[in-house]
Amino acid sequence: MQYTMLGKTDLYVSKLCFGTWALGGDWGAVDVAQNRAAIQRALALGINFFDTAQAYGWGASESALAEALCAEIRGHRHGIVLATKGGLRRAGADLLRDASPAWLRQGLEASLRHLDTDYVDLYQVHWPDPHTPFEETARALDAFVREGKVRYVGVSNYGVAEMEAFQRGRRLDALQPPYHLFRRDIERTILPYCLQHGIGVLVYGPMAHGLLTGRMTAETRFPPDDWRAHSDLFQGETFRRELDIVADLARLAAERGWTVAQLAIAWTLANPAVDVAIVGARSPSQIEQTAPAAEIHLTPADLAQIDRIMQGAVAVGGPAPESV
Repeated sequence: MQYTMLGKTDLYVSKLCFGTWALGGDWGAVDVAQNRAAIQRALALGINFFDTAQAYGWGASESALAEALCAEIRGHRHGIVLATKGGLRRAGADLLRDASPAWLRQGLEASLRHLDTDYVDLYQVHWPDPHTPFEETARALDAFVREGKVRYVGVSNYGVAEMEAFQRGRRLDALQPPYHLFRRDIERTILPYCLQHGIGVLVYGPMAHGLLTGRMTAETRFPPDDWRAHSDLFQGETFRRELDIVADLARLAAERGWTVAQLAIAWTLANPAVDVAIVGARSPSQIEQTAPAAEIHLTPADLAQIDRIMQGAVAVGGPAPESV
């Protein structure tokens, strides 16, 4: 496993971060025992960085992560890096963005209880809230740092203008944006801004919501409680075009002794602005298959060939809170 400093923080983290969105139930049924085993296997493989969120099952993901890491949290807390997110709120059937100081404080306190710890290493605002001034949100997070409940603060899914507004209230330590071969928009302005300002970047979704695992076919169907079952990107002609591109990438990866998933993750890490890639896993075997990606170094020729394969690809986004 390779390690790096996250931005200008003193967080020394594995280049792969274990993501726990699936533990909250948005990707279908949860196998608690398999998820726990996957987290413990990640530890054994050298992964020391774990990312979760209040909104991933409203405590379900955080509690499952805490249970799997209970020995480390209680006896070796400094050996792991815990990141979570707040700033989303349920209102009946709706999921709302709320980065107000009062709601963030409620969220942080709930996350600390669920994670069974008295501080988190990185606390992030899950989505930009247009109804709360960004400087006000930043000052609230700064208060958490001064209280010792948070070590560093970050945001997720923010653009450059939103990050600039945030930094008028407090320095931003990290950004968590979506980034994968089918979604490269952050290369234009967001990644250069982070590189220029020393903001750590941990990207999520490097396998394009499962497209780049290499396991999907034109016959793949998703259960009704999986958001992909309702997405036009995962059905019909668009889905078949995406799968053809994945097949070409898989052939390139196989020529070099890699899987397409390993290539996809390594590609995100090849960008000089990216510190860490977040990778989820539902079983020990899945994290065993993706962990070697941290050791892969793509050459300029590799990157150029990947760009040629991706020409004409359909952009693949993900769900916003309002659509989950």
